[in-house]
Amino acid sequence: MKKTNDEKVLRVHIPEGMQVLRHHLYEYKKGLRHLILHTANSCHEPDIVKLLEKKNVNYLIIPASQKNINVFFGNEKCINIVRKIGNKSLSNYTDEEDFILGIMLGYDRLQQCDRYLKRREDRNNVEELIG
Repeated sequence: MKKTNDEKVLRVHIPEGMQVLRHHLYEYKKGLRHLILHTANSCHEPDIVKLLEKKNVNYLIIPASQKNINVFFGNEKCINIVRKIGNKSLSNYTDEEDFILGIMLGYDRLQQCDRYLKRREDRNNVEELIG
């Protein structure tokens, strides 16, 4: 299969081990997804920033741990919503924020509904034990 110019450029500018990022960027550019969440080793941050800026893609980087970063990229409106949620760990998202993010990332709607309901049930059980 013949490679498009975009695919050739991406292969040249992305260090080894970042093939998933390349695939995510391809999906975004083809309109398959409006928001991408890519987790990467923080040592790749300069290369990721350089690539996203070169491709004129909106992004937001939030530390995920001491070694990893969460890179949100895609449509400016989607990035602005993630910015409004705040610069916090995904594990600190409220149930509602988690639900909204899952839907924006294109996760299965019914699975997101189940996840939301489970999180709410778990929270209520904990509150009953404490209170």
